[in-house]
Amino acid sequence: MELTAFTSRLGQGQGRLGTGVFVLGDDEPGRSFELDIGDRVEVSQSVDLTGVTLVRSVMRLRVPETLPAGFAWEASLVVDGVIYASVRGRTGRERTVTDLAANVSKLAGMHVIGVRLELVPG
Repeated sequence: MELTAFTSRLGQGQGRLGTGVFVLGDDEPGRSFELDIGDRVEVSQSVDLTGVTLVRSVMRLRVPETLPAGFAWEASLVVDGVIYASVRGRTGRERTVTDLAANVSKLAGMHVIGVRLELVPG
């Protein structure tokens, strides 16, 4: 298997272990990888949305200081692979996101809900 930003260190630094850690690349200072526009990580699960109005996520979004100009991190709520709500983070900034919500009131039955972190043009 080729070692990439997603497979080289499967541990806490890459967000694979621990509660609420979600990392694209590596969280350890000094470790870097070459990522391209569109590279992303996503966690998802099937959920019965019958009678549900909003799906919300509260998160802390921290963007590395080393992110080149013209790029941004985008955190999104996705339903069945479609982005319903998103927020962008800029280079070297950290913020707590408390208002990311997707209106799913017109959906019923089982759907796949996910949180995605993606490198996008900024």
